[in-house]
Amino acid sequence: MQIRLIQQGAWDMPVDSMPLAVGYLKATLDTSPTLGGNVVSTISNFRGGQTLQEMAKELFAGTTPDILAFSVLGWNYRNFGVLAETFKQVNPKGIVVFGGNHVANQAERVFRELPWVDVVVNGEGEHTFHDLVLHLLESQDFVDEFNPQDVNGISFKGPNGEIVTTADRERIADLDVIPSPFLTGAIPLTDNSGNFRYDVALMETNRGCPYKCSFCYWGGAIGQKMRSFSSDRLAEELDLFGFHKAPSLVLCDSNFGLLEADEEFVELLAKTRERYSYPQALITSWAKNKSQRFYRLVGNLKQHGFHSLFTLALQTLDDEALNDMLRKNMKVNQWESLADWLTEEGLECYGELIWGAPGETPESFLRGYDRLAKKVSRIAVYPMLLLPNTSYMEQRDVHGFITIRGESDDFEYILANRTSTLGENLEMQRFVYWARVLGEQQYFRHIWRPLLDVAKVTQSQAIMSLKKFFEESLNPAAVEFCRNIPIMAESPSISHALRKLHSEPNLQGLIREWWNLDMVPLFPQEWRDFATCLYEYEYWSRQVYVLPEKEPPCGWNVTNLPNGDEWYESDPISFEYNMPDALEGWESTIENGPVRDAAKLVFSARPGYYHNLDNYEIAAQHLAEARRVNENLTAIS
Repeated sequence: MQIRLIQQGAWDMPVDSMPLAVGYLKATLDTSPTLGGNVVSTISNFRGGQTLQEMAKELFAGTTPDILAFSVLGWNYRNFGVLAETFKQVNPKGIVVFGGNHVANQAERVFRELPWVDVVVNGEGEHTFHDLVLHLLESQDFVDEFNPQDVNGISFKGPNGEIVTTADRERIADLDVIPSPFLTGAIPLTDNSGNFRYDVALMETNRGCPYKCSFCYWGGAIGQKMRSFSSDRLAEELDLFGFHKAPSLVLCDSNFGLLEADEEFVELLAKTRERYSYPQALITSWAKNKSQRFYRLVGNLKQHGFHSLFTLALQTLDDEALNDMLRKNMKVNQWESLADWLTEEGLECYGELIWGAPGETPESFLRGYDRLAKKVSRIAVYPMLLLPNTSYMEQRDVHGFITIRGESDDFEYILANRTSTLGENLEMQRFVYWARVLGEQQYFRHIWRPLLDVAKVTQSQAIMSLKKFFEESLNPAAVEFCRNIPIMAESPSISHALRKLHSEPNLQGLIREWWNLDMVPLFPQEWRDFATCLYEYEYWSRQVYVLPEKEPPCGWNVTNLPNGDEWYESDPISFEYNMPDALEGWESTIENGPVRDAAKLVFSARPGYYHNLDNYEIAAQHLAEARRVNENLTAIS
């Protein structure tokens, strides 16, 4: 039996995303003694930008599969439906299986919209898919008599076209019974040159989530007891990642730092880095409620030099919206002291907010945004999605949701609800777009505090000001840029905007013009030269955007570090103020006012931003940092 396991990443990147979901399925099939070697499973791992024709060529040009199994999420639901239709033309007797959060328990809609789908998996897929394959192997003519009613955890179309849903399958209590996709070799870790082949290494240390937030359906395991993989298994997987020089580790855990086992994991991670110098960064969704364990974990990561982002996943600061989200009593709402502590420790922190939740109005949202920005200038703002299997979806009429599905995805985007009108929402989507580009993606990161403390301009006011400047500009570059802003602030449009802003001098000039015309005059007279200098420092502190096989932009050069790695380094740039010192010692700068202290700075940045721009967590590692040099270009420590 020939099986194709299919996954497609969300973003159009020149680097593969790790196919973890189907990797688990392949590892389970490949190591199964009951299948008796009668199954050949192959992973097809597609990038976000690949066309349907390209995917069809890979799937159907060679050996015809007997089963196509798709890991379905909102961004690939439509593409996979098209491929399923083509497959039924290539192999009318073939079986199409859909699994994943987006389709679990949604068989009625899936079968209605995509009649080529035969089975929907409801819940964890490893054992369910294995049992389905075993059933098909044991059926002499499974197509004519397709009736897998003995397989728990699925929905399928019965002989008369009726939908049959079998008994629920219990959650896998002992996760170690799932074969590791890394240790079994189900997921190849290197390319033909022996280099780590993915943008990041994905890994689970546990499954489950004890919370039931109204907007979320984390792995179908919300409100579930958390279950952990063993430390021995995790240690072996980490060793493999370190050996193959995986640059960053992303944990697919819902609440890292909630369990005692998480402390042991960080110790294992530190030992792996000591042995191999990799991974160098840890990215995860931290526990919503921060305990003393969180502070110990953060301190341990800092001690071992890990780059990590610490998320304040607040979603909203409005009490009514928090009630509807079922998050009112979470300790995450006691976030301000945590933000202060992270700042004092010199650790990077960012906040998360969702626009479009019932209970929220534009006014309350912007108040919350600016309140958060006083502590954390980097804020990720996401448009509200109405996801399957969530409390919001079940109560959509109560909340008055009006939605529209994405242009190329199957997500339901909120257009209106009981507390925000269609007009208000569409205007706020424009704000979310600019906030994501400028704040979340750190196109600006140094100007926010001086704007607030000296010019009395909040972060949302500054974003609105630039938004208005572009919308009112007659400059062709601004007109074209605004024309391409979508109605909904979807992630692909944010990446498109960043590529434009980083590569087109006309747009860069417009933003500098906005700053000089609209922002600098808001500073007191004695601060205006400093404000002008501040923007130039901001300009050189951004990532270096270099097209493949092209030279760095003007003012940047390729240099070699002592360990042989290539980096970008700027020409020496003269500033009237020593901006790194002024910003690092900001409290003193505010107290004493700007002091002219001419400084020559050289900026250094990690290469590869072009390839990692779509992933804001990795893109942050490519931001340029400054160091002061003397007239002879010797670094001043």
